[in-house]
Amino acid sequence: MTRPEPDAQATLARLDALGIDAVAAPVMVRQTLDASLPPPDGFTAMVLTSANAVRALAERGVLEQYRHLPVFAVGDRTAREASEAGFERVSSAAGALQDLVNAMTIARMRGPIFYPTGKHQSADLAKALAPLGVMVATAKIYDMVAIGALPAQILAELGGEIGAVLAYSRRTAEIFATLATSLPRDKRSRLAMLCLSETVAEPLLEARFSRISLADRPDEDAMMALALAFAREQTGP
Repeated sequence: MTRPEPDAQATLARLDALGIDAVAAPVMVRQTLDASLPPPDGFTAMVLTSANAVRALAERGVLEQYRHLPVFAVGDRTAREASEAGFERVSSAAGALQDLVNAMTIARMRGPIFYPTGKHQSADLAKALAPLGVMVATAKIYDMVAIGALPAQILAELGGEIGAVLAYSRRTAEIFATLATSLPRDKRSRLAMLCLSETVAEPLLEARFSRISLADRPDEDAMMALALAFAREQTGP
């Protein structure tokens, strides 16, 4: 499990409930940034593409300023984090960025929109919403910092005792591929990479990982189904 904490532990708990042995090896650590934030007045909504944005706003002590805004969240986990943080009007696109854009299009959303996000973005929300004429105020309030190396024991067990890796984001996949460059070819060919989407899988294909499987949908439930299917393949009928 390559997700950062605290998401890694939540996913481990779900895997354990399915009877799947797993270990956490987060390849990134979140750091809250001291970026300037726009005043809360004048926005029609806030957009969240990661629960880490909610956590960073909480660490900055500014959640209360923005709680009056309706929230458009990319997925259910992010929506749940926003609701637990006290936002009362929260909707989930239950998917990826394009699903979020579609939901905002259907809602006839007008700007300006507040978008707290990470330093590294896999997609440009402002560009995606430009055809709607929506102005997006982007604030990069956290950074996901890559670790320097995988734990030696985990690296040694990849493609052996550890048969699969779960990758939830493109950047996570990129970092993992970099950290696993020393993995021998035979182990690389045996290691199953279970990916949230095609976008997540692309860096792994480029790094010559050949056993790649994609979730049916870009959400946690689909990833659990993918992990369970893999586990059942290992144990046989």
